[in-house]
Amino acid sequence: MKPSIGQGDKGTTSLFGGKKVSKADIRVQAYGEVDELNSFIGLVRAINSRKEIDPMLEKIQENLFVLGSQLASAYENPSLPQLTKDDIEFLEDNIVNFEKGSKELRKFILPTGYPTAALLHVARSVCRRTERIIVALSKLRKMNENAIPYINRLSDLLFALARYVNKKEDKEEHEWISK
Repeated sequence: MKPSIGQGDKGTTSLFGGKKVSKADIRVQAYGEVDELNSFIGLVRAINSRKEIDPMLEKIQENLFVLGSQLASAYENPSLPQLTKDDIEFLEDNIVNFEKGSKELRKFILPTGYPTAALLHVARSVCRRTERIIVALSKLRKMNENAIPYINRLSDLLFALARYVNKKEDKEEHEWISK
């Protein structure tokens, strides 16, 4: 059996369901963004100093695989796992939990601090970019109604987690001061 090396050399790929599309297709871009976000969260987990957040990050990674498979499907496929309102509530509950004890923000803060927190800020910015492409895709095709709220809440949670880690590691937040 010949290995499947070089299948995409002509700039095409197959979606779930077998439909061939250009690698420039917005669906490919969307699930590629989700994959990049998932990889950054994996990097956060690899250097994570706060082990209490690791199980939550693992669940998020699993949900990102669910989202990626939905985006990579050529057709609505009810047999694929789906993001649910419970998944969104999981994020919201954790936002509330990890924001407890954080100083109220009156200015923007610079995305820096303890290495885990700084990487959470990177993941947050990748998440925002991912959200923008998923919103654009939603204008072109029907998708799970929970996809956009999930990715929106996830960026909020990543921000809350970055602040939480900096607080737990005694790293002061640096406010951006407009000149």
